[in-house]
Amino acid sequence: MTQSVGIFPKGEARMCALPLDKEIEYPTSDGQPMAETTLHRKVMSSTIGGLERRYAETPDVWVGGNLLLYYLEGRPDKSVSPDVMLARGVKSKHDRDTWLLWEEGVPPTLVFEITSRSTRREDTGSKKDLYERLGVAELVLFDPYGDYLKPRLQGYRHDRGRYRPIPLNPDGSLDLQTTGLTVRAEGERLRLVDTATGEKLLWEEELEAARRAAEERAAAAEERARALTEELARLRR
Repeated sequence: MTQSVGIFPKGEARMCALPLDKEIEYPTSDGQPMAETTLHRKVMSSTIGGLERRYAETPDVWVGGNLLLYYLEGRPDKSVSPDVMLARGVKSKHDRDTWLLWEEGVPPTLVFEITSRSTRREDTGSKKDLYERLGVAELVLFDPYGDYLKPRLQGYRHDRGRYRPIPLNPDGSLDLQTTGLTVRAEGERLRLVDTATGEKLLWEEELEAARRAAEERAAAAEERARALTEELARLRR
């Protein structure tokens, strides 16, 4: 018995033999490291974290990264691993170890690839072609060191079945329709900004610094209140 597959990249078979008496395993890891360098890992993590916080209360949006996306049912050899991905129209926000396209029913809406020496050809070639065929609405490519991509920040938007370059703003940033965010290079990292308000999505260390500053202000205010209370008590005596 065979089952048809919903989305077929060019050149792939359109029917897969699926034995009913044998469960097919889809591994959760391809054995590759998360990122080539500490900087690449930091860019990936901060981008995932910013998107997760932005959409924490949006029930049909899921954010993740560095997980295997399987796009052909019955073919565990057909997968891709987006560095960062956001999907709209999901049925649940539960944690996932893999993304099985035929079960999820939707491809990622937005993908980021953080380009490195070992991934630059794949990111701009086979991966980009696959995302285009799968219907990923927007794709962002970023080269933290500026060694492999010119310009170092690039974007593509699905338009009538093909990827078209997203025009760069005068400052080199990109406006993303899928999220209402503007993405720009800031030093060797990516900064996400709410396009409508100009509010930055803070990185983890910035959030921690803001929390510490708030705690210090609260402690200082408490100390001032204590001192004032003591002074009032002294004056009454």
